[in-house]
Amino acid sequence: MNPYFFGFLLPFVASLLLTKRKSEKKRGVPVNVGGEPGCAVRNHGFERPIETHWEGVSTLAELFEQSCEQFAYMPLYGTRKLIARELEVAPDGRSFEKLHLGNYEWKSYADAFKTVCNFSSGLLRLGHLKDEHVAIFADTRAEWQIALQACFRQNITVVTIYASLGEEALCHSLNETEVSTVVCGRKELKKLVDISGQLDTVKHVIYINEEGVSTEVSLAEKCNSWTVKSFEEVESLGLERPVEPNLPLPSDTAVVMYTSGSTGMPKGVMMSHRNVLAVVSAVTTIVPDLGKKDVYLAYLPLAHILELAAEAIITGVGASIGYGSPLTLTDTSNKIKKGTQGDASALKPTLMTAVPAILDRVRDGVRKNVDAKGGLAKKLFDIAYSRRLAAVNGSWLGAWGLEKLLWDMLVFQKVRAILGGRIRFILAGGAPLSGDTQRFINICLGAPISQGYGLTETCAGGTFSEYDETSVGRVGPPLPCSYIKLIDWAEGGYLTTDSPMPRGEIVIGGPNVTKGYFKNEAKTNEVYKDDERGMRWFYSGDIGRLHPDGCIEIIDRKKDIVKLQHGEYVSLGKVEAALSVCPYVDQIMIHADPFHSYCVALVVAAHSELKGWASKQGITYSDFADLCQKQETVKEVLQSLAKAAKQARLEKFEIPAKIKLIPEPWTPESGLVTAALKLKREIIKKAYEKDLAQLYC
Repeated sequence: MNPYFFGFLLPFVASLLLTKRKSEKKRGVPVNVGGEPGCAVRNHGFERPIETHWEGVSTLAELFEQSCEQFAYMPLYGTRKLIARELEVAPDGRSFEKLHLGNYEWKSYADAFKTVCNFSSGLLRLGHLKDEHVAIFADTRAEWQIALQACFRQNITVVTIYASLGEEALCHSLNETEVSTVVCGRKELKKLVDISGQLDTVKHVIYINEEGVSTEVSLAEKCNSWTVKSFEEVESLGLERPVEPNLPLPSDTAVVMYTSGSTGMPKGVMMSHRNVLAVVSAVTTIVPDLGKKDVYLAYLPLAHILELAAEAIITGVGASIGYGSPLTLTDTSNKIKKGTQGDASALKPTLMTAVPAILDRVRDGVRKNVDAKGGLAKKLFDIAYSRRLAAVNGSWLGAWGLEKLLWDMLVFQKVRAILGGRIRFILAGGAPLSGDTQRFINICLGAPISQGYGLTETCAGGTFSEYDETSVGRVGPPLPCSYIKLIDWAEGGYLTTDSPMPRGEIVIGGPNVTKGYFKNEAKTNEVYKDDERGMRWFYSGDIGRLHPDGCIEIIDRKKDIVKLQHGEYVSLGKVEAALSVCPYVDQIMIHADPFHSYCVALVVAAHSELKGWASKQGITYSDFADLCQKQETVKEVLQSLAKAAKQARLEKFEIPAKIKLIPEPWTPESGLVTAALKLKREIIKKAYEKDLAQLYC
């Protein structure tokens, strides 16, 4: 027999054997725990929750200092030089800012540590007292991390605030925590000036020097109650007059992190050094081969625990962090000047984190590009994708071995170039990722996606898909720092006795479970509980299903379930996820009124798809808002939603009977979605109150 035949056959056989072994692997195992009765599991490799991965390290300050000594001459923080800002005028007369960015310039671990020590001393020389809070109110960048680590060296608690936060929530966060010093960027400084009369305790404002900041500085200096200094001036103060460090204990509060406020006014979650370090240690323990060869692309908000924890992991293993932004991520991003490299192309990262909304956009962008090319290119992509999908699903007849290499070179190599061509691992968090997106990204980028599940209240720690996990729609077994327990929610019909798999509310226990909410004892006591063994538990409000191998699947959320007039239950999040695959949908919010028998939807329309449809139909319109109001447009989108609903096997009462098309996207700046692009359901309902009422007429 031809020996080349065995070369092709071997990968098929190996794959099938490997798939069989993986399917039999126990990833989470039962554990006997205290507290409320339920179905509890732990990570298969750890009998007790892990607290630290590094001997002798018990705080984030110790971890940072150890890494700076161990990896002194390795690059740590990378920032792109701004060469020019330009305004481009669109055919409709609107102008858009475009950036011409240079290569990454790096600061080593040793230099970063010196800057941290200087800034730390400078804070105290400026007049900041050790028992006062510092707020960091800026976009993700190197100065954000330097300010954070500087505060840790003096055991100063940091208050983290989303750069996109609205005025009311911003005032609430700063006043509630009695912040005396704020570190901010240019646009955030302007927001502070605008609300200066409403701030009770701010005494010092430290601004990050960037182009155009001088105007805001002049306005800030007119606020007589503030001392206004640049980041560099504070460093110089500390360099001239150093102060001995005052390192924290594991139980000390490292961060008061304000939630994104998706269900109302943001709440400040108190995180100790022990809490965050437990998650950082757990992920470091189970992700293979993390090390100084890795390059991480940082662009999510550092005010989000997912990004803060991820960067702590990267620092702990001696890897490099290159800073970017969602608006400059790729060569075709909104703020990138044509002909200029996006952040991913310039950095060529090996690691990144992402929220589902970002990965959905990558998927949609690739599909749009392929569809636009059409012809042979589209046929090749479709064949390659179907062959690889079959292989990933375990088929003998999928693309393995040499065929896989062929498709990678012919088709997927070009897709991978979008994110620099070297991505080897993606951590997805923030919300469950759809199976379609997970498969698509995995095949096109050639990188495994590990889904994590956690909340701000658990320092983003809860569950984590292991590196060799190939299933979709699940969020993995418990992290080594956590126990996961399902408890009955009889009202919603979810019980741990359900067959074939237990179901119930997810409760998370372990050293990563935080202290509670700042100055909100009533809310803390409502969702945090300590059991008779001293374990702290957080009641998530999410509904999970436990698979036989110990992995968790998120299937519902208590707050997202609405009972209709005739007794049917509608899970808003489930329906939104199912309908978001509709090509005309950019964003969607389902609304269900308990006094009616059907639900409705607000749909932010996808511009290019809807315009393309209108062009083919010969429909004329004055602008996109006009197109969204036309009856034939609404009818077309409704039909497309019905098709997506049928594919997802939704019940008739779950399919929106009426819709309102929205021409403008919902952004964090508008206050309608969080920084992680989650819907602020109550705020959207209020903003579109008249439209929703009209849909029920």
